[in-house]
Amino acid sequence: MEWALPDPFVINLQVTPEAIDAYQHVNNSEYLRWVEQVSWAHSEALGLSLARYQSLDRAMVVQRHELDYLAPAFIDDKLQLATWIVACDGRFSLTRRFQLKRVGSGKTLLNARTKFACVTLSSGRPTRLPDEYQRIYGGAVVTE
Repeated sequence: MEWALPDPFVINLQVTPEAIDAYQHVNNSEYLRWVEQVSWAHSEALGLSLARYQSLDRAMVVQRHELDYLAPAFIDDKLQLATWIVACDGRFSLTRRFQLKRVGSGKTLLNARTKFACVTLSSGRPTRLPDEYQRIYGGAVVTE
């Protein structure tokens, strides 16, 4: 598969009946759920699991989502969703980019971007990225 950026982290998806809406295609909320799913899978692959977030009393919370729906997906479609970390300011935030493609045709169905802000889990207040986040996420940045 050709991707917009090099070295993506990719998950495979298959559209199930629960994802289909009244228009007989994937509901827009499902795309957002998949964006969250691939974000967590990538973070875990980098060594930052939910348990690690909790032990550091930190979280990366969504500050902004941008989703560009380019074409619909349908029941039983096989898809691949890629993500990249495209920015990590080393202080408070990081940004991910996403691309969803249909397997077989390679057609891009969705392009998305999410900006995350670091907060202390116990208080919900903004805080600096822990050194571990800076090192791991900063080391995974792909230039756009």
